[in-house]
Amino acid sequence: MKKFIQFAIITFIIYSCTKEKVDLIVVNANIYTVNNNFDKAEAFAIKDGVFVAVGNNQQIEGKYEATEFIDAKNQTIVPGLIDAHCHFYRMGLQQQKVSLEGTKSYDEVLQKLVDFQKEKNTTFITGRGWDQNDWKIKKFPTKEKLDALFPEIPVAITRVDGHALLVNQAALDFSEITAPFKVKGGECITKDGKLTGVLIDNAMDYIKFPKTSKKQAIQGLLDAQKIAFSYGLTTVDDAGLDRNTIELIDSLQKIGSLKMRVYAMVSGDKQSQIDYYINKGIIKTDRLNVRSFKVYGDGALGSRGAAMRKPYSDRENHFGALIYAPKRYQEIATQIAASDYQMNTHAIGDSANTWMLKTYKEVLRNDKNRRWRIEHAQIISEEDFDKFDNILPSVQPTHATSDMYWAENRIGKKRMKGAYAFKDLLNKYGKIALGTDFPVEQVNPFLTFYAATIRKDLDNYPENGFQIENALSREETLKGMTIWAAYSNFEEDEKGSIEVGKFADFIILNQDIMTVEGNNIPKTEAESTYLNGKKVY
Repeated sequence: MKKFIQFAIITFIIYSCTKEKVDLIVVNANIYTVNNNFDKAEAFAIKDGVFVAVGNNQQIEGKYEATEFIDAKNQTIVPGLIDAHCHFYRMGLQQQKVSLEGTKSYDEVLQKLVDFQKEKNTTFITGRGWDQNDWKIKKFPTKEKLDALFPEIPVAITRVDGHALLVNQAALDFSEITAPFKVKGGECITKDGKLTGVLIDNAMDYIKFPKTSKKQAIQGLLDAQKIAFSYGLTTVDDAGLDRNTIELIDSLQKIGSLKMRVYAMVSGDKQSQIDYYINKGIIKTDRLNVRSFKVYGDGALGSRGAAMRKPYSDRENHFGALIYAPKRYQEIATQIAASDYQMNTHAIGDSANTWMLKTYKEVLRNDKNRRWRIEHAQIISEEDFDKFDNILPSVQPTHATSDMYWAENRIGKKRMKGAYAFKDLLNKYGKIALGTDFPVEQVNPFLTFYAATIRKDLDNYPENGFQIENALSREETLKGMTIWAAYSNFEEDEKGSIEVGKFADFIILNQDIMTVEGNNIPKTEAESTYLNGKKVY
């Protein structure tokens, strides 16, 4: 018996010594790998921040030993989520401003401004999130009540979509605006020949805002990271950043303060920025990827700035507008096409989509791997769907369920057939990148999953789902939030799935999002978020 015990001990020691040492082992998990076959797994091993093995419990425990061990107890694990279109930095800065999201009346907006000023006592009040479409009186507000409440303090508050701005007289005076004015790619709304305080798209640029300090910028990025990690986001595509912000992100990542992976779309609103980054070339680290430009094609549907081929159904002889002259888009696209950079264009109205698809086709010709994107691709003419065979659609499913209450009134029943048509777009390109557009919508990616698959609001409306024929399957949706989003960033070889050699970015969920009853999807939470195998939430 003694010899048997000694033999067993020796055998155990030899067996243990043959095991490969890794940093982390996870076993007993319900893992959706999102690889090419959409395989399931039970366990994986991580070393030096990447997955080194994925398989069943016996395979992983038999070959590896780790300094950290997690028994997942059958919890669901998916790859770290990628938001393919958001405003990460802007959302972070918003934490320092008044939040007007969810307000149900103009009076509620005003009360929030009063409460904010009592607490903060700022010299210039800024905020974001109001939406007149959520109010009983669905009209743009005017500045009279703002003027009465804040006769000397400038107030400038942005509509939820970022394409309309309400200001008071003090803000107009501060910006030296004394009379109504005309501007290409925008509108200064008037009443009886006088300024109402509402500015649309390019007209917003005439308002002078206080400069953001470096301290505020850093705090904004760190606040945004904390929020994003709590929802299981490990990569964010920030749509429209200037050079200073990109360089600040890079510096914070290098010292380890900012861990979030950022796919930076350079704002294409300045020729100097386009020239600078094209001359510099692609910038790529493990955390930062700068290889695309974000260009605005038009405004938003909610503020009637989206460029339409025929007039809006609820505003006579109004078409919205392109932000730039058509010739300018050709110039930008031609310059970017001659580089290694990607062009990602905001296009919501059918006219904007028609023009940008035409421009893309002309400059790209038959190049199949440029992965140029149409951001939003919200209203598409029937004859334009086929043009997405080589143009990648990047959409935000919650826009459909936010706009569904009023969209048909705005554009009419006929045009709605090509609106929020995610399945049709997927069928044309074969992939679709999914995001939220936060802070236009909520950060929560599980609401994205719900809107894409169930197409209802949180009150279970409409009963059969909004234009349910364009719902995505759960597998398609998870791919759109992981591997297809990574593909849209040229990063599918390093992230987006749980596979050997890829970054060990993953999240542990509180329920199985792939099988839970549809109306329970919004209750999904990220219990833990891991980046490079290290817990960040």
